[in-house]
Amino acid sequence: MAKFCLIFWTSVLLSLRIAAAQQMPPAEPPQPMPGSHSDTPTLRITAQEVLVPTLVEKHGGGIVYGLKGDDFVLEDNGVPQKVHVQEEMDTAPVSLVVAVEQGGMSVLEFDKVAKLGPLLDLFLSDPRSQAALVGFDSQPHLIHDYTHSGEDLNQALKTMEPGDGGDAILDTISYAVDLLESQPKESRRVLLLISEERDHGSKHAKVEQVIQKIGQSDVLVLTVSFSPVQAEFAHDIKDSGENRTMNMVSALAALVQAFRKNVTKEIASMSGGEYTTFTGDKKFEQRVVEEAKHARNRYLLTFRPTNPTPGLHTLRVRLAQDYGAHIVARADYWVGEEP
Repeated sequence: MAKFCLIFWTSVLLSLRIAAAQQMPPAEPPQPMPGSHSDTPTLRITAQEVLVPTLVEKHGGGIVYGLKGDDFVLEDNGVPQKVHVQEEMDTAPVSLVVAVEQGGMSVLEFDKVAKLGPLLDLFLSDPRSQAALVGFDSQPHLIHDYTHSGEDLNQALKTMEPGDGGDAILDTISYAVDLLESQPKESRRVLLLISEERDHGSKHAKVEQVIQKIGQSDVLVLTVSFSPVQAEFAHDIKDSGENRTMNMVSALAALVQAFRKNVTKEIASMSGGEYTTFTGDKKFEQRVVEEAKHARNRYLLTFRPTNPTPGLHTLRVRLAQDYGAHIVARADYWVGEEP
């Protein structure tokens, strides 16, 4: 009898567990990053054609114009490539995302950022150009969607509120690239990042993922960082990849470590953009004006890799003849695995 009761109550408990499991709601999937697109963006950098934004400056300032494909020497992992120069130079419209840090110590810089609005008109000189404003602390959020109105952006910048103690730069870069990938294909896609130099608190995007994402996109990243030191360009260490190792594995490991030390500097160098710092109002305005001018005056070099091995590729760009010019060019790109 006791054995019968044990079997009976065991069957009852099992039945109750099964019924409860059937009534429970299904487990929720992991939440995506706030504001991110559900669809993976279509990236325009492929193994078939790589875009290399390249700025050529005269000694002492000024842009070198009129260069052709034969005037450039471009090496992909040390191997020379055949280069084509797109013709539009400064005629294409600009799609701009301005990402401004609101967390951490950034509140000390709000008075300078509030004066950014009129400077954005330099990016929006073409009537087809437009800009969006993103703020971020522990996570990015859209403050103002794409508009051609510098006044609307100016008002949004003046009314920004301080955020929490976070500085999620990696999450913000990923979020901004998604916003830019939705823009017309004929636009120059530019991210202007104003923040500290190190990431604090990114939860969604890992360093390797951001390297791959930038490496497969055609987004030009311009960074202006808070720093107590004198402003300087970041290409003293990595002048277009010139001093990097050609081993793809070690190059990726070195880049990951560099991202952790100063993500704003490395992301600019990787994309072919510029990194600078500022200490006062005039320096801040000067740096933004310079980057706006340079964004429209880059040569757009393209090439088809002769060896599209999956992974990180290091680029080096120089001129066939030494004009004493300074070159700022894309330092890396990423080739994805074939599906």
